Amino acid sequence: MTSLLMALSLAALPLAAQKDKKETERLENCGTVLKEILNIPDDIPTDLLNQAECVIVIPSVIKFALGVSGNAGKGAMSCRTGEHFTGPWSAPSMMRLEGIGIGFQLGGQATDFVLLVMNPRGAESLMKSKVKLGADAAAAAGPKGRDAAAASDITMRAEILSYSRSRGLFAGISLEGSTLRQDNQANEKIYGRRLTAKDIIRKGAAGVPASGHTLVNTLNQKSPKNMSDPESLK
Repeated sequence: MTSLLMALSLAALPLAAQKDKKETERLENCGTVLKEILNIPDDIPTDLLNQAECVIVIPSVIKFALGVSGNAGKGAMSCRTGEHFTGPWSAPSMMRLEGIGIGFQLGGQATDFVLLVMNPRGAESLMKSKVKLGADAAAAAGPKGRDAAAASDITMRAEILSYSRSRGLFAGISLEGSTLRQDNQANEKIYGRRLTAKDIIRKGAAGVPASGHTLVNTLNQKSPKNMSDPESLK
């Protein structure tokens, strides 16, 4: 019996390693996607990025539809550190995007999403529980261009601005009705121990893993300082 249990345990090791590798590759892909998007000046406005408290990247979300359409994907979130979100960008916490809606499109389509969390309330909510976009947090399609001067009042009041890239096309997109939540199982695979988003981002309980360097370094290079109104961060 002991030999059988040992054999089963050894057989499970490659599977566990494969799952850990998958999360590592996903985090690396988050960095690659963000770097590609931020290197195009006419995509996400720099002034909006400079006012964001957190950035969420969810690569290769699969949209599926057959009478009812939906989307599901995994990615990562990094936030500015410090009590008032004014420090360098944090180690990433893994996140999940889940949603469903009515639609008639047939077939599947892979899409990269980048979401900007625009105030402390939205950031803190994501670190406590799941957030339904449009209900728990005001959400809007993010404006494109070199600046957000022409953005609507609705966009400027949103807690979360969302963008998508599919088949080389980049645009603001509404994700209302979708749900964002932290992925603690993925965090455990990345960091080797149980950590919540709050542990990682607010408490600094983990350093940036090698697979997260591109994501965090890109954010620190592209937006090293929080340019939000200081009063809004208190």
